Amino acid sequence: MENTMEHPVALVTGSARRIGAAIARTLHAAGYDVALHCHRSRGEADALARELEARRPASTCVLQADLAAFDRLPELVAQAFGRFGRLDALVNNASGFEPTPVGTTTPAQWDALMATNARAPFFLAQAAAPHLAATRGAIVNLVDIYAERPLAGHTVYCMAKAALLAMTRSLAIELAPAVRVNAVSPGAILWPEGGGEDESRTAMLERTPLGRTGTPEEVAEAVRWLLQDATYSTGQVLHLDGGRMLAG
Repeated sequence: MENTMEHPVALVTGSARRIGAAIARTLHAAGYDVALHCHRSRGEADALARELEARRPASTCVLQADLAAFDRLPELVAQAFGRFGRLDALVNNASGFEPTPVGTTTPAQWDALMATNARAPFFLAQAAAPHLAATRGAIVNLVDIYAERPLAGHTVYCMAKAALLAMTRSLAIELAPAVRVNAVSPGAILWPEGGGEDESRTAMLERTPLGRTGTPEEVAEAVRWLLQDATYSTGQVLHLDGGRMLAG
């Protein structure tokens, strides 16, 4: 079995599919061993692990957990550390997204959106911090431009992402100088699953100076850069939105 101790290790939440899978592939190609977290997408996580293992044996593990279950959060970090013996990066990518129009929002929706988008990243960071400090590691949080430019009908989601943005800046101070904490704030990358209105998508792209959606790989490269190369950057938010924040 290959000695993985020489490789940096990243725990990536929500890494079975979509942007999370792109982040896992990019970090693995950059030399990281990767702890792949999933919730319901175990089959896809296992398939991704097989793909990465074919490139470098003994370089992954799959960790399945509901991030809304508080006791699973420190356990995830402990399992990743136990498997590889170190932790260099935490990528809080997993996210919940659903509309919550005022007047119809339920406490269950509030709890679910806050748990995935804000509470879990904080308690994962808290559990990971001692291990990350030992390796002078880093945290990258996936926020959203809606944390700063709210989306109508999605108040709770916007609030949760705003909390994650505030957490990024606060932890950058609290965990310095041993651990850097930054965020990537994507614009239109992948459309939400379940469809959407073509007219609203067209209007969104018309407000984007670069005139296109971004790609998961562009987000993944931004995450890699913040983890590996941005060694004098902490508490920063990289807007990966094609200039949409400029246009409003």
